Amino acid sequence: MTFTPDHFAYVQKFILKHSAIVIDPGKEYLVESRLSPVARANGLADIGALVDRLRTESDRNLGRLVIEAMTTNETSFFRDIHPFEALRNDVIPALIKSRAHCRRLRIWCAASSTGQEPYSIAMTLVEHFPELATWDVKIIATDLAEEILTRARDATYSQLEVNRGLPAPMLVKYFDMEGIRWRVKPQIRKLIEFRQLNLATNWVGMPKVDIVFLRNVLIYFTVETKRQILQSAQQVLAGDGILFLGTAETTLGICDKYEKATFGKAIGYRPKSATGVMS
Repeated sequence: MTFTPDHFAYVQKFILKHSAIVIDPGKEYLVESRLSPVARANGLADIGALVDRLRTESDRNLGRLVIEAMTTNETSFFRDIHPFEALRNDVIPALIKSRAHCRRLRIWCAASSTGQEPYSIAMTLVEHFPELATWDVKIIATDLAEEILTRARDATYSQLEVNRGLPAPMLVKYFDMEGIRWRVKPQIRKLIEFRQLNLATNWVGMPKVDIVFLRNVLIYFTVETKRQILQSAQQVLAGDGILFLGTAETTLGICDKYEKATFGKAIGYRPKSATGVMS
C-alpha cells in the first residue's frame, strides 16, 4: 500500500479537526517523514495502513500519536532574545510596581513545547528580580502533546540543546550535570506548572494572567482560528497585561482587541482597554 493523495487529504482533515493545525498542500513529504515512525511503532506496514486504521477503528491512542507527531516542536532557550530583554527591562519592573499590593504574578506560556521557553522565563525572573522570591509567582506552561509535556517536566536537555541560546553562566548556575545531560535545578522547576491544553478548544481552568507568551504557534492556524485564540487570550489577560507573539505573527488585521506596545526591539500587545503604566 502506498501513501496516496486520498490518504494525505484524510490526514489534513484529521489534523485540522483535532488540533486546528493546517497542513498545506505540497507537504506530503512532511506527513510521510513524521508518520512513518508512528506506523512502524504500531506494527503497521506504512502510512497508508495507518490512515486506514484511523478511518476504520476508534483508536484514540493512535489518533493522539498522529496529532503529536504532526505538531511542530521547534524551540530553544531564549529564542528571539528580544522578548526576554523586554521582560527584564520593562515589563516585569512595571508589574512589580503595579502588583505590589497583592505580590502575585502569573505568566502563561502557550505552546511551550519541550520547556525551553518557560524555563528561560523562570531563569530571567530568578536572575534579575530576587525580590520575587517572596511573591506568589507561577508560570503556566501548556502544550497540545502529552509526550512533549512529559519531556518538559523532566527538564533534562542534551549538550546540543543547552548550546542553543543558553548563556554559559546560566547553564552553570541553573543546571546540574546528570550523566551526559543537563537538568534544570529545582529552584527554577518549582516556578512552572505544565498542563495539557488544545488552543483551539475551551481553555477550562485557565486563570487570569499578567503576561502571555503565544509565540510561533499562530502561524499554523487558519485566520478564523487565530482570531478565536487571540480573542480568548484577551479574556484571560489582565487589563494592563502584555501579549508576546512570534516575530512572524501579529494581531493586526486579525483581532482588533489589542494595541501594539514597543519595548526596545521587542513588540508586545496589550488589551485596548488597558490603562496600565507600561508603554
